[in-house]
Amino acid sequence: MNRITLLFCLSLASTLGAAQATPANDAHKIPVIDGAAGSCSLDLTVTADSKPVYAASVKVHIAYGFGGFHKLDLEAATNVDGKVKFVGLPAKVRRQSLEFRASKDGLSGTLDYDPGTRCQATEEIRLAAAPAGTK
Repeated sequence: MNRITLLFCLSLASTLGAAQATPANDAHKIPVIDGAAGSCSLDLTVTADSKPVYAASVKVHIAYGFGGFHKLDLEAATNVDGKVKFVGLPAKVRRQSLEFRASKDGLSGTLDYDPGTRCQATEEIRLAAAPAGTK
């Protein structure tokens, strides 16, 4: 009986240890948002003062197809490493580029990305305070 109890306790401790390690690993998991509108993708890192920004909001409005008839509004938050990935982006958009807007705590930044010239891209958005007198 004691061996069975010991094995059960060791198994339980092992399981609890693995469960406690999971949240830390989840924090580094890169959020992936799928627009399901094409084969292009953009890996983004959001920084402020050269440091990754956790939970920054990243938004993009996409108009694509004939006359920009199809529209997508995608939004995601960055992980603890300031990373987020957008996949399923169309190669042809109504305007030549997509404007990704990132923000957090009064800081903001933008990135123009043209999926037609660089379908698979890795970029960075640097957040900064808005200049005085602008919104």
